[in-house]
Amino acid sequence: MTQLVAWAVVAGIGLGFGLWCLASVMPRMSRPRLARRVAPYVVDISPQARELLAPATPGPLPVLGMLVEPLVSRARAALESTLGGSEILARRLRQSGSLTTVEALRSQQLLWGLGGAVVGIAVAITAAQTQPVAPPIQVVVVALFFAAGVFGRDQLLQRAARKRLERLSSELPVVLEFLTLSLSAGEGILDALRRISKVSAGELSRELAGVVASVNTGLPLADTLTSVASDLELPAFSRCVEQLVGALERGTPLAEVLRAQAQDSRDAAKRDLLESAGKKEIAMLFPLVFLILPVTILFAIYPGIFVLQLGF
Repeated sequence: MTQLVAWAVVAGIGLGFGLWCLASVMPRMSRPRLARRVAPYVVDISPQARELLAPATPGPLPVLGMLVEPLVSRARAALESTLGGSEILARRLRQSGSLTTVEALRSQQLLWGLGGAVVGIAVAITAAQTQPVAPPIQVVVVALFFAAGVFGRDQLLQRAARKRLERLSSELPVVLEFLTLSLSAGEGILDALRRISKVSAGELSRELAGVVASVNTGLPLADTLTSVASDLELPAFSRCVEQLVGALERGTPLAEVLRAQAQDSRDAAKRDLLESAGKKEIAMLFPLVFLILPVTILFAIYPGIFVLQLGF
């Protein structure tokens, strides 16, 4: 009898898995969304359109995703209404160079929050086993862990954006000097940007490669550079773009402008380095004053006190 029950369970699992696979490859009877209807016309220039038109993977996961998607959408909307700041998140994603959308980031925040809530539940259960804990306190603990997971993902994004902005700032003087050399050799500004985007592999060269691609599609160079500067919000790069756009409008020699901007960027990097060194020097005094100096005084005074106590 036990063997029959076991075989029945195995057969039921196999039947359910097969039905889920068949249901996942069946065409949907509902009307397609607007994004799916427009996707075939923009598939050449839109990665999201290619993802929508990609064939579905057979298996139960697509069906499970279809079932869970409404609940996830409501939870994401609730998180959006609670936290807000979609424009700030979009700017941080742009600064970090991530291709993740704001909706995908909200979903990741939900997952991090659920993971934190699971950890909070485990902590509450463990604490309840050692000593009685009131249910409101357990709920507060779980809520705190959930909030820690949500804000932890946001802090990770802020750190990635900050690190990338630092790399962009460090690469800016070298890129400006290379552009100055290319312009002095007789190349145009667009050819110089195209050259540096091909020979370099830094973060700033990738941004310039995007500028060149946008200009090749028909967008004005000045507007494209201004848009990139406003998205990155890097002060040194924004000043450089302002000077470059002004030189293009007035007809000023670009090589001299870029050479001056490269020197200004290097001076700003030196000032930042000196400020960072000053802060590090102050931070290095803390272990000296609060750890090494008290231990030294203790070793200097304690033997004398010990000798006085013995009466020598």
